Amino acid sequence: MTDPDPMLPLLWRGLVDQPAAAPKRGPKQKVSVDEVVDAGVEVADTEGLAALSMRGLAQRLGLGAMSLYTYVPGRDELVVLMVDQVLGRGDRPTLPADVRRRLELVAETALADYLAHPWLLEVAGLRAWLGPHAADRYEWQLTAVDGLGLGDVEMDQTVALLDGIAATTARAVQEVRAAERRSGLTELQWWEANADALGEAMAGRDYPLAGRVGQAAGELYQAATDPDRQFRFGLARIVDGLLVHLDREKSR
Repeated sequence: MTDPDPMLPLLWRGLVDQPAAAPKRGPKQKVSVDEVVDAGVEVADTEGLAALSMRGLAQRLGLGAMSLYTYVPGRDELVVLMVDQVLGRGDRPTLPADVRRRLELVAETALADYLAHPWLLEVAGLRAWLGPHAADRYEWQLTAVDGLGLGDVEMDQTVALLDGIAATTARAVQEVRAAERRSGLTELQWWEANADALGEAMAGRDYPLAGRVGQAAGELYQAATDPDRQFRFGLARIVDGLLVHLDREKSR
């Protein structure tokens, strides 16, 4: 039989009964596990997840390079702790009676989490969703879709669907921000600088639909894209579909 993951006691530290640890020899630890995790979150928030290293974090905390491993086993484990830490700080508003608004809130709060901590979108291949705050978040999401007539698996799928549009939108926002950092221009400034050259390059080619739709969208967005408007439109259509599905289930 496979042994339990040693990360679980660390994730749920202070929240479950654990065997008393034997006294450790050597100097007293200078910082807490929470302070280590918070420092990791700060690095990821400001510099990106790729900038996070155990050696760099140790220097940031004034610790020896190897002493950081007495707090967390390694970088992957640190990232798992960081994910749970930030999920515990996200807003979980009171759910209203209105079904549409409840569904919207699931997506909106997920989007807020992703925008506040874009590196959450980069966490892959880690069992990062098993901590107490992730469990609290999932319970809140499920509460939003409970009692609507969905089966248990459909409840999970609905939460995943709403979280998915939030993640897609957050990635679009990050792409816009990255392009602006690389070029030093906002979306509007880039299009204003390149509109004439693009018009000349496309002269003589017939794009009736792309020309008409692109112009209408560009005038409204004042940019090539508007992730917020796209989120609102996509979320409304997803919720529309879910409400139709619920009505059909009730009529059976």
